[in-house]
Amino acid sequence: MPAETAFRSARDLIAEVKSGHAAPSDIAQATLAHIDALEPKLNAFAHINADDVMAQARALDARIAKKEDVGPLAGLPVAIKELIAMRGLPTEFGSKVMAGNVFDFDAPSVGRIRDAGAVMLGKTTTSEFGCKGVGDNVATGITRNPWNLDTTPGGSSAGAAAIVAAGISPFAVGTDGGGSVRIPGSLAGLFAIKAHFGRVPIYPVSATHTLAHVGPMSRGVRDAALALGVMAGFDARDHTSALGPVPDFSAACERAPKGLRVIYSRTLGYARPDAGVVDVVDAAVTRLEQAGCHVEVADHLFDDPVEIWASEFYAGVATRLKDALGNRRGDLDPAVADLLDKARVQDLGGYYAKVFERYKFRDQVRDIFDTYDIIASPTLPVSAFGVGLNVPPGHEDRTTIDWVYYTYPFNLTGNPAVSINAGFDQKGLPVGLQLVGRPLAEESLFSVSAALEALSPDKDRRPDLS
Repeated sequence: MPAETAFRSARDLIAEVKSGHAAPSDIAQATLAHIDALEPKLNAFAHINADDVMAQARALDARIAKKEDVGPLAGLPVAIKELIAMRGLPTEFGSKVMAGNVFDFDAPSVGRIRDAGAVMLGKTTTSEFGCKGVGDNVATGITRNPWNLDTTPGGSSAGAAAIVAAGISPFAVGTDGGGSVRIPGSLAGLFAIKAHFGRVPIYPVSATHTLAHVGPMSRGVRDAALALGVMAGFDARDHTSALGPVPDFSAACERAPKGLRVIYSRTLGYARPDAGVVDVVDAAVTRLEQAGCHVEVADHLFDDPVEIWASEFYAGVATRLKDALGNRRGDLDPAVADLLDKARVQDLGGYYAKVFERYKFRDQVRDIFDTYDIIASPTLPVSAFGVGLNVPPGHEDRTTIDWVYYTYPFNLTGNPAVSINAGFDQKGLPVGLQLVGRPLAEESLFSVSAALEALSPDKDRRPDLS
């Protein structure tokens, strides 16, 4: 067994197991020791049962001893965001009002990861009902960013980002209804992907079902390709899930992106990025050209669709939480409750006006992809900022999620989108580059991202948690 599992890639750990050089129980034990050392600093887990983790790992040991093929994720430790159903552990949506809620089944993505031979570590922290872009939660406390413990890793997939950035697990699984894997992907220096809407099936039905995605966050592009390949594919429980074969995302990482047409916008037409963020992203865009892409720059691609997005996102959550807002308001995050109050007073006519505006917005974005293969932008307007804040300094006119500017437009359209680390600002904090592809064109995003990763001067940089 290697003496250290920290910061190992998924492919390396799986190879250790398949070659017989490590047992799943060895990897699980080392991972649990790493969690014990860092969890007091990070507060990344909502629920973890070490005895169950070791029982899973020893069961895999026994199967391997019988010469069974345990699957493509053999012995890999994987954690799941608290919003996603996992049998046997609570799924409380980061909320006191859902305390004790336990499903007796796995969500499709979780079941596939489990069946692929992974060891399920537990459930990671989230902002309440995924309604904030930071890692603060009244039920589970504050989750912290490994790059600077005084800052947020972002949200709502906060804990998933923290454990991956800290080197505990090669990848973790989050959700994305307005940017919730890409936001922490950017702030924690990770690769995060929401595949095209429906590529990864979702069950039970999300409160934000027409916006919701489930996707992996990893330190390396190829680990995310491996994870997505396991998670993706049709499931009859999700009527929106994509039919047809799952592409070979890992093979796409080995193809050069030469000739892809990229349109780069620093603001999309309305965002307010910090100058330091723009500098880092501009430098990453020059590496797109080095990789063989044709890049054009545009100031304005479309107007801010935040009101369209907010109408859909918050209306769904507010409807699900109607009783809690009336009867248990004191148990909810005040910032979340205030937003949901506004969504509840929206009338049917106003809601459907926004639905039809969404269709027009989709057409507008589709027109961009008639000419270009990829839209590039900053992932966020800022790098990581202080814990305890709902919005970053300078963006107080925005709400707990809509300060993210760049990510929610592509939940409205469903296009596949990634955040990849573009580099580090003068404070030593990661900055994300967002890449958005044509419908169902995740392969082009993996091709470009793998090339960018190879060209990055910071690909081996790690946070210091000593």
